[in-house]
Amino acid sequence: MSSASPALTDLHALGAGGPYRSRNLDVVLDVTGRPVAELSLVPWLFAQRTLQALRTAVPPDPARRAKLLTRAGWLFASGSVDGVSPDVHHRTVASVSGLPVSLVREVTRQVGDYAATAHDSVRQARPVGAADSWRDHRVRQGSGVWTRRGEVLVCHAPANSPVVHTAWLDALALGYRVAIRPSQREPFTAHRLVTALRQVGYDNDQVALLPTDHPTADRLVGEADLALVFGGEEVVRAYGSGTLVMPFGPGRSKILLTAGADPARHLDVLAESVAGHAGTGCVNATAVFVEGDPAPVAAAIAERLAVLPSLPPGDEAARLPVRRSAVAHAVDQQLRARAGTARPVLGADGIVEELGDGSAVLRPAVFLLDRADAPQARVEMGFPCVWVAPWRRSGDWLAPLRHTLSLTAFTDDAELIGALVAEPTIDKVHIGDRPTTWTRPGLPHQGYLGEFLMRTKAVVVD
Repeated sequence: MSSASPALTDLHALGAGGPYRSRNLDVVLDVTGRPVAELSLVPWLFAQRTLQALRTAVPPDPARRAKLLTRAGWLFASGSVDGVSPDVHHRTVASVSGLPVSLVREVTRQVGDYAATAHDSVRQARPVGAADSWRDHRVRQGSGVWTRRGEVLVCHAPANSPVVHTAWLDALALGYRVAIRPSQREPFTAHRLVTALRQVGYDNDQVALLPTDHPTADRLVGEADLALVFGGEEVVRAYGSGTLVMPFGPGRSKILLTAGADPARHLDVLAESVAGHAGTGCVNATAVFVEGDPAPVAAAIAERLAVLPSLPPGDEAARLPVRRSAVAHAVDQQLRARAGTARPVLGADGIVEELGDGSAVLRPAVFLLDRADAPQARVEMGFPCVWVAPWRRSGDWLAPLRHTLSLTAFTDDAELIGALVAEPTIDKVHIGDRPTTWTRPGLPHQGYLGEFLMRTKAVVVD
């Protein structure tokens, strides 16, 4: 007699009235295709009523928000949330997202740490001349007061990394009420974080989890005061011209090696920028520009990345992303189509390595380009894939470096550094041995989120 299949985890929606089990259930699969959980997808009427409840709720005062966020951060990262231990959570997230379990553990801790510092971090964006409250003594003579642009924020969260959930924590710290529409591929991080916030004392009408189908997700954005939306080029095209939605699209992060830099000395930073965090983030480098011959640099990166092991996500030594086999082969085909005439240095025979259980590892790829303006240099694939190209300080030398989330430059040329910092389409500039993936709480990502969430108005109280 065969043993019974394990019961699926129930992931309820978390509305203003508490947990809600829908009749419309989506089965969450792990990377082998095994069912892991049933996720309740809420109908539009439920989502709309939840947003209405959030809009009329009063946020906790700032001191209480800071205390609750600190407690929730610790609980999320280190405690038992709704009976689920951190280790079980890490392994579950790894199994459905395909991210290495060691990475899931690391970024879970980062999210917890960020929650604990969010109250102070968001104030890095506040203008020096503005007060937090109209009760500030400066307002008697007239002052700027930093105020919310709305009351309810909706966040469409992706599945590429748990760390994306730090974004909406900023809004909560500023007194917004927040509704998260989690990824249907990896809803566990959002569910755990919202549950942790409620366990420490956040009321149900302050933060909600609203899993939905795609049409309802679009309606959520329209109903919110402000929204954060993650996705590809289509997201940027759909929302990039508006002022009420902040789109997070491809990062197209880059590295610049100028003539005076020794690539061998910086190989650790190059490899970490490309393959750190399993190469799935918007801050992972997708292009390396070399002032000089790019071929030796491409060969050195390929040699370093080639030794990364192909392992299932639950293995402590895993460093590469894993997807269901059919998905992995589709990614490989997409890469071949987009590579065109680029010369493969690593991954010429394919990037898929089957694990024999229905899943496959996405192995690194390194391609050599013959010019800096090759269209492939703008291709971002969601696994360790990098395009290495020559770069020259002639003509519009800045053009290949534009439209970059995170840029690491190896140079001591003050004029060049000044130009990179001044370029408005480059969000983050690292000079020297800082990988493109490096950050810390309090630093802007795609600018300070507070610049989007808040405005400053003149107030005088006589």
